[in-house]
Amino acid sequence: MELYTNLRKGEKGAWISIGAYVFLSAIKLFFGYVGSSEALTADGLNNLTDIIASLAVLIGLRISQKPPDENHHYGHLRAETIASLLASFIMAVIGLQVLSGAVRSFFEPAAETPSLYTAGIAVFSAVVMYFVYRYNLKLSNEIKSSAVRAAAYDNRSDALVSIGAGIGIAGAVLGAPILDVITAFIVGIIIIKTALDIFKESVLTLTDGFDEEEVETMSVLVRKVPGVSVLRDFKGRNHGNVMFIDLTVAVNPELNVIESHWITEEIERKIQKVKPNCVIHVHIEPDYQHPEWTS
Repeated sequence: MELYTNLRKGEKGAWISIGAYVFLSAIKLFFGYVGSSEALTADGLNNLTDIIASLAVLIGLRISQKPPDENHHYGHLRAETIASLLASFIMAVIGLQVLSGAVRSFFEPAAETPSLYTAGIAVFSAVVMYFVYRYNLKLSNEIKSSAVRAAAYDNRSDALVSIGAGIGIAGAVLGAPILDVITAFIVGIIIIKTALDIFKESVLTLTDGFDEEEVETMSVLVRKVPGVSVLRDFKGRNHGNVMFIDLTVAVNPELNVIESHWITEEIERKIQKVKPNCVIHVHIEPDYQHPEWTS
């Protein structure tokens, strides 16, 4: 099934993130210690926490692939959304740590001047994470995965943190440590905003929220299906990257079962043409106000 194939593709993105974080945290911690750079060392510790976020995404994607059972009739697709929610919490904690570190830097005396090459390590790390971000963002759009998209935004946040570390180190070497404080504060705000965006999207999905624009777009499609007299009810919810749509439409009461069934199939075809990952349930009711019935 294409859905589960996409979830397996999503695992690849999580593994790439984990591999990048393991590699980068190792070189940052090593060169941060050797080069006397607290900023690079802190960035390396930050990447260690990112490994946990990526593992949460990986576990969520793996659980999402489990088929329906007695207690989960719609499957386990929302495990992916829960993984996104956990990733947003971890990102928020990282953002707050960056902000608190920036505030402390205003009052703490300057530490030992770091080696300039540690700034190069930070910039190199930012470039690596940017490419990981672009890969995961493209993958998330391809497979419509909220968890992989959350991982991509986490990758972007880490690229920004590394850029901030590089600017801060360069500023310290050049005698302008205030650059570190300013950059760290801006980066912290960006990370927290990204975490809040992911949090709101995850909560909307977990509480069965549904985009009003999606409702209007698909309602127009349903009303244009031949034989549909009235669209009486439209409900939608998301389970991971799958939409579940429940419709109630009224038709001419004189239609037989085969004719009514054709209308339901046509509705499904119309919606799935624009929303492939969509499961539609159509309930047919008689329209006693239909002209052919009242006449």
